[in-house]
Amino acid sequence: MEGINLVNTFAEFKQLKNIDRPTMMSVLEDVFRSQLAKMYGDDKNFDIIINIDKGDFEIWRNRTVVEEVSDPNSEISIEDVRKIDDSYEVGEEFAESIELKSFGRRGILNLRQNLSSRIMDIEKANLFNKYKAKIGEIIVGEVYQVWKREMLVMDEDRNELVLPKTEQIPSDFFKKGDTVKAVVEKVEMKNNNPIITLSRTSNTFLTRLFEQEVPEIFDGLITIKKVVRIPGERAKVAVESYDDRIDPVGACVGVKGSRIHGIVRELRNENIDIINWTSNVQLLIQRALSPAKISSVKIFEDTKHVSVYLKASEVPLAIGKGGSNIKLTGMLVGYELDVYREADESELEDDVMLSEFDDEIEGWIIEALQGIGCDTAKSVLALSVEELVKRADLETETVEDVQRILRAEFE
Repeated sequence: MEGINLVNTFAEFKQLKNIDRPTMMSVLEDVFRSQLAKMYGDDKNFDIIINIDKGDFEIWRNRTVVEEVSDPNSEISIEDVRKIDDSYEVGEEFAESIELKSFGRRGILNLRQNLSSRIMDIEKANLFNKYKAKIGEIIVGEVYQVWKREMLVMDEDRNELVLPKTEQIPSDFFKKGDTVKAVVEKVEMKNNNPIITLSRTSNTFLTRLFEQEVPEIFDGLITIKKVVRIPGERAKVAVESYDDRIDPVGACVGVKGSRIHGIVRELRNENIDIINWTSNVQLLIQRALSPAKISSVKIFEDTKHVSVYLKASEVPLAIGKGGSNIKLTGMLVGYELDVYREADESELEDDVMLSEFDDEIEGWIIEALQGIGCDTAKSVLALSVEELVKRADLETETVEDVQRILRAEFE
């Protein structure tokens, strides 16, 4: 009965954890051999026959019949054998059945513990390999627990996955029982436990959402060339089609925005700009900065910088809310973008270039202001303190000091 229970324990694990039959047989035999080696010093002369279907097993100890025993583990005396069966002669092999009860209560307990331990190791290895192959794929899970720094997600097989706070969109809010969609970011072993990390801020997550929503991308008719994101705020997706009959931007947006709306909702209303890809850097910048109209562009290949010149009214459009548009465009083209305001001659007569104040204002502050398109004194004074603080990432006190210096010039 103890033997049946032991094999049934393994059968339950097999059913729950989907362990294949050869692995199941191998593990059970290894567990028995390990216990036999502890009890007898060696397991080489034992045969273990396991019948998984019936839920039982047999253990046979094989020893050579001898006149005088020198190794009790591999030899048995003719005298002892004839007490059991008098048909044996010296030199023959004697097979003796080993009952599980001979292992003792402690031995049986060790068998069960070792079996459970081996199953757990197999389960962990299977989980690790399963999700290692799923890196970059979208999975849908159920929120099981929410903590301050991370969230525990259960997949359909009740495996535990982790969604760190850093991999969540800033406006994400989940509670226990909610359904969450994310991409498998990384899989690693820590202290012999597989840790599966999910992400909703990864560029790959946005790419996979497009593949789900846009059949032409999934089928390879449209290619996503590059994705850049400020999660939850704004993203730019450059697409290309090798079929002239397909409009890649139109196909991604869908009729009345039907395709893009689903993605935007999943990303907590993240604004998504879809751009026609081109290898022409100047043209790509013009497309990426749209709807702002660029006057001219100067590319400096040696320093990987680009100077973008626009009319004063176009500068806010090019920079975008919090500088997101200009930042993402730079990430998309792989250059550092500097925005310059193009002033009319009449404006320049009454204005002063910001660089003229380098004796009163520190150089890095001037560069920060020039980076958001404010290259003259009046362009800085035309913006509020709050807007300059947000766009140029400067302290309120610093901006107030700069405006005071510039205001004094005109007074």
